[in-house]
Amino acid sequence: MEQTLTDAAAPLDGRALGAAATTVALWASAFVVIRDAGTSFGPGALALGRLAVGAIALIVLLAARGEGLPPRAAWPGIAASGVLWFGFYMVALNWGEQQVDAGTAAMVVNIGPLLIALLGGWLLKEGFPRGLVAGIAVSFTGAVVTGLSMSGDGGHGSLLGIVLCLLSAAAYAAGVVLQKPALRHATPLQTTAFGCLIGAVACLPFAPGLVHDLGRAPASAVLGLVYLGLFPTALAFTTWAYALSRTTAGRMGATTYAVPALVVLMAWLLLGELPAPLALAGGALCLTGVAVSRRA
Repeated sequence: MEQTLTDAAAPLDGRALGAAATTVALWASAFVVIRDAGTSFGPGALALGRLAVGAIALIVLLAARGEGLPPRAAWPGIAASGVLWFGFYMVALNWGEQQVDAGTAAMVVNIGPLLIALLGGWLLKEGFPRGLVAGIAVSFTGAVVTGLSMSGDGGHGSLLGIVLCLLSAAAYAAGVVLQKPALRHATPLQTTAFGCLIGAVACLPFAPGLVHDLGRAPASAVLGLVYLGLFPTALAFTTWAYALSRTTAGRMGATTYAVPALVVLMAWLLLGELPAPLALAGGALCLTGVAVSRRA
C-alpha cells in the first residue's frame, strides 16, 4: 500500500508525539534491561532472542490486521535497516554494555541524532542545519573524554565498550535514514515487522549460543529477554516508525535527547550504578554536540 506524506517536514502532531514519547521511554528501559540480562546471555544470543520474540509478536499482529507483505519498492530500505539497525546495532550495543555502564552507553549511542542529521541531509536531501560541523566536533570531543574516563577506570575493555557504542550509534543512524524511504511505500507495522524478521535471520549464527544460554540463565534474565522483544523492540520500533513516517529523520532523531537522562535515572534506581564524573562530563559534551547540530 502506497503511503503519502502530506508534510514530511512538519512538526510532530499529537499522535506522532505520543508515539515518539513511548519509543523514548521504552528504549531508555532497554539500556537498563540489557545491562542486567547481559550477565546471563552473550551479545549475539541476547540480540537473537530479543529479535525472535519481537518478530513473532509483530508477524502475528501483522497477520491479524491483514496488512500482508510490503510492496517491492519498500524492500531495499527494510532489508538494509533490518541488517544494520535491528541486527548489527543490537549485537554491538549488547557487547558494549558488557564493558561500560548503561548510562555511559546511552550517552555515547545518542550521538546517533547528529549522524542522522548528517546522513539525512546528504541522502534524503533534508538539508544541513547550521552548526552541524561544530556539533560533530563537540560530540567527538565528548566521545574522547568519555573514552579517557574509561581508560583510567577500566582499561582496554572499557575503551572497547566506547568503540562498540560508537559503532552502535552509526548503525542506528544509518538504519533510520535507510528506513525513511521505505515508509513512503509500506506501513509502519510492515516496515518494523519485516525489518525485525530480517535482523533475526541475520543473527541466526548466534542460535547455538542462545540455546546454551537459555539452558543456564535465571528466570529473571529470560523474562528480561522477553521484555526486550515485546516492548523496546516490537512496540517501540513500531511507534518509532509511525512517528518517522510523519516527519523528517533529523527531527525524529532529536526526540531521543531525553533517553540518556532517563537511562541514568533508571540505572541508578534499579541497578545502583552511576557513570563516573568524567564519563558524565563526556556524555554531556556528546549531547551538547547533538543539540548544537540540530539548531536552526
